[in-house]
Amino acid sequence: MPTDATKTLEIFPNPNPDRDYSIEITIPEFTCLCPKTGQPDFATLYLYYIPEQSCIELKSLKLYIWSYRQQGAFHEAVTNQILNDLVTACQPRFMRLKSEFYVRGGIATNVIADYRHPQWQAQPVLQLP
Repeated sequence: MPTDATKTLEIFPNPNPDRDYSIEITIPEFTCLCPKTGQPDFATLYLYYIPEQSCIELKSLKLYIWSYRQQGAFHEAVTNQILNDLVTACQPRFMRLKSEFYVRGGIATNVIADYRHPQWQAQPVLQLP
């Protein structure tokens, strides 16, 4: 049964909202179209976030990412738009999105965009043995 791409992001309640913990998601098959040439751009997306009251549901994230397959977008714009949409959906304490676009025309592009909730204070990170 095929599933259609959508811009709708679903969330679910954070099972541990009293603790800072990180969620890391790798999306190795992101595609969009170059707005200048119409040719496909391929990237691996790395999403890292510290949830507040909700987390992003993964199937809806997959369908959301698929929605960019036929959309023209510059690397910088699409990275920031995805981050904005994810922040709007789940209101995290912290979120970082890194887009590693594959080489095209001899140039590889990495775009990193961050969001930090204004009232969130990062806890010191302890080195584990």
